[in-house]
Amino acid sequence: MKQIFSGVYSSNGKLFTRNLVPGRKVYSEQLVSKRSTEFREWVPWRSKLAAAIKNGLRELPLRKGATVLYLGSSEGTTASHISDIIGGKGLLFGVDVSERVMRKFIQLCEARPNLVPVLADANKPESYREHIEGSSIDLLYQDISQKNQAEIFNKNAALFLPKEKTGLIALKAKSISQRESPKKVFEKEIAVLEKEFRIKQVVLLQPFEKDHAMVLGEKR
Repeated sequence: MKQIFSGVYSSNGKLFTRNLVPGRKVYSEQLVSKRSTEFREWVPWRSKLAAAIKNGLRELPLRKGATVLYLGSSEGTTASHISDIIGGKGLLFGVDVSERVMRKFIQLCEARPNLVPVLADANKPESYREHIEGSSIDLLYQDISQKNQAEIFNKNAALFLPKEKTGLIALKAKSISQRESPKKVFEKEIAVLEKEFRIKQVVLLQPFEKDHAMVLGEKR
């Protein structure tokens, strides 16, 4: 296992994180033991963050003990790998508006105490402000299929993310416009993001995700 980022490893062309809950899978991923340590394969076809890493993401601002606000946490596939990386002293707030997926995410939270479920609309960050207050967010991460993706990200950044901290947003072009080209959609969304962020990198996610891009930025 070769460590490529803090808590992220590569072996034979595959990505792995050290399993915080040994013996337990989250989404049928492969478990591998090396020198009495168990690792979980981080599948880029199932996780946009893993896809971004495979496609050349230069920075992954995660470490043990970090605090993450995750907008659109869904059932927790990517969140579970972030959970592995930040470890038992880290904390991830997973926000999702769907009661159906939140039920599954809550089951994951029961096995992983560094995950906190927040059933709320990410478009209304004031509605869950009380859950986040008192925590200093190190990374704002978003994966949401709505038309105003950059606007939602900026709202949350303005309220929760300190200056010079990092944001990562998975932009989904077809959720924003079916008519405009993905390139044009990304350009417009990045222009919105630049109101709150200094853009450091844009990573296209093909072939893992069509018409998707991961944008890395630093809070102004």
